[in-house]
Amino acid sequence: MPVAPAPALADAVLLGHEEDGRRWPLLVWAPGPGTRMVSSAVLGGGIGERAWVVNAQVPPGYARLDPVAHLRALAARAGLEGAGVGLMTAAPVADRRCAADGGAEAVVTAGIGVRGWAAVPDEGTGTVGPPRPGTVNIIVSLPVPLTDAALVNAVATATEAKVQALVELGADASGTPTDAVCVACPATGDTEPEPFAGPRSLWGARVARAVHRATREACAAALARGD
Repeated sequence: MPVAPAPALADAVLLGHEEDGRRWPLLVWAPGPGTRMVSSAVLGGGIGERAWVVNAQVPPGYARLDPVAHLRALAARAGLEGAGVGLMTAAPVADRRCAADGGAEAVVTAGIGVRGWAAVPDEGTGTVGPPRPGTVNIIVSLPVPLTDAALVNAVATATEAKVQALVELGADASGTPTDAVCVACPATGDTEPEPFAGPRSLWGARVARAVHRATREACAAALARGD
């Protein structure tokens, strides 16, 4: 029996959850078993097989100290099982932006009211504790398997594309302090895993263009909203 194709990233389902007496959006994408992901997310970060991704909008000033448990509970309520990736953001998840290029897909949510450059003088302000919700969340889907090295390379490529979009918009920043990224691909395929995903490789170039377009649109909308 043929295996049903994974749902397109652009077809991720928008659900909801309750927090602080209000209902907030919850974006759910569930490609299912047989998917490998690399992510910087607080839930499901690292490299491994993951069956789903959620991007939860939470209230500004989110102060819970149990984001991993919170995301797991949200995923369970959405009917998701097994290992997955959980992202958080105070940006409007319903105002996500999608782009595709040659089979590579990207979905981006953005709020860039608190932004800056990655390298700044050390003023002794570093803190230790649960990460705050990210404000530029990037999810990428590829139709071909990648090696571990290529997955990491795809994260770097997506990040470069994000910075390019911000600079082009005149945002004078490389991102926000809490951005997160997730790249997904099949665990196996008809060919050997792709060994490269830099911006001048076949699939890396497609990732870069898709992420750049989605990020630019999402960040332009954030600038227009004032967040």
